[in-house]
Amino acid sequence: MMLTETGSPMPDVADLFRRLTAGVYVVGVADGERRNAFTAAWLTQVSFEPLLLALSVNPGHASYPLLVGGGGFTVSVLSRDQLHLARHFGTRSARETDKLAGIAWRPGRSGAPILTQAVAFLECRITQRVRAGDHEIVLASPVAGEVLLPDAIPLTYADTGELDGSRELYPASL
Repeated sequence: MMLTETGSPMPDVADLFRRLTAGVYVVGVADGERRNAFTAAWLTQVSFEPLLLALSVNPGHASYPLLVGGGGFTVSVLSRDQLHLARHFGTRSARETDKLAGIAWRPGRSGAPILTQAVAFLECRITQRVRAGDHEIVLASPVAGEVLLPDAIPLTYADTGELDGSRELYPASL
């Protein structure tokens, strides 16, 4: 058993990382007439000048070719009461089903889906991609956005529990 500097037992690595504050979003992608969306929690602002966001995405993900081919993406911010949407877009594969069927959305400027019941949305153009371990960091510049539900409380990654099954992906210890 590993101990912290104070001599107490080291927390589980997954428990540590689940306490990093992160929102939960539905990222929409489109390339031509093909569209998809997926749940993401690894999205953050990384610069003021120029204004940039970073999205971490697995290149093996079914949406990755649409993300790259379309050159951009949308971000729909989910509210705390929309865990069902995080689950819907995060646990189904676009290889198996049309994840947008039965969901209220509208196309953004690039055609990428924006959830109409989102707290807010951003539309972004990709400026750079960088390999980062088993993921790719996609840097993007926001080109449009709007707050749709100003009083809603955004959903956080910690609110999702074990939705993504990531506990098995963390190492046993640091």
